[in-house]
Amino acid sequence: MVEVRINTAAGLHGREVASGERFEFGKNWSRFLELVDEDRITKAENSLKQWLEVESLDGKSFLDIGSGSGLYSLAARRLGARVHSLDYDPHSVACTAELKRRYFPGDLSWMVEEGSALDVDYLNSLGKFDVVYSWGVLHHTGRMWPALDNARLPLGDDGKLFIAIYNDTGSQSARWKTIKRTYNNLPKPLRLPFALLVMAPLEAKSLLRALATFRLGGYVRSWTQPLPERGMSRWRDVIDWVGGYPYEVAKPQEIFDFYRARGLTLMKMQCGGVGLGCNQFVFEKR
Repeated sequence: MVEVRINTAAGLHGREVASGERFEFGKNWSRFLELVDEDRITKAENSLKQWLEVESLDGKSFLDIGSGSGLYSLAARRLGARVHSLDYDPHSVACTAELKRRYFPGDLSWMVEEGSALDVDYLNSLGKFDVVYSWGVLHHTGRMWPALDNARLPLGDDGKLFIAIYNDTGSQSARWKTIKRTYNNLPKPLRLPFALLVMAPLEAKSLLRALATFRLGGYVRSWTQPLPERGMSRWRDVIDWVGGYPYEVAKPQEIFDFYRARGLTLMKMQCGGVGLGCNQFVFEKR
């Protein structure tokens, strides 16, 4: 049995889902767990090593804010870190706990917990960490800028903050925010036809592109087989995108200025060419 601690975030998530304020991301991660294998874990480890510019995390502490499937918590633990995983979504907490059960049962150096990136007292209670990791999470809190500010609270001296935030594409991002909010406020029977209506023009373009480049087979497989990156079907991925609310965005310069004003130094970033996707940043507290 894996110990999972619950704090004051428990129950709030369910009420937000029921009121249309939040999409249930965590339910999809249980499907992803079926595809977690040595290759995926190794890729996650290599990503952490590349971005943090280390070969090992031995003797380091690693806080995963919004652990999702738990894959990167697992990668950090395998690299030698003492890991603390937290997520606001109880389904994500369960997924992370399952990965711990599979690979590090009974391990006292990996804690899995339900918690919120918006709970300042809770985050301060965790102590300080050498690495704070939050990939594609803080823009789904409903209060992105306070969440970004809170993410630095558990960061120790010379610690590294590794985050990924949705790119601001102006009117396009604003339009998608309206779409996502509308999806979550619709009665459940209307959500499926709404998603079909929204995605039909985009999927028509993808189909025509596949036909023009003689890659129809690849397009068909994307609908019949799990996507390699996320372990879910293309349709499930579509629903994730259309329904992914709360949804906030930021320009790279805004993220840079925000953390510079708080004493953090930008060490590494990947921006540009991501469209509506995520820009990635590593900051250091010096």
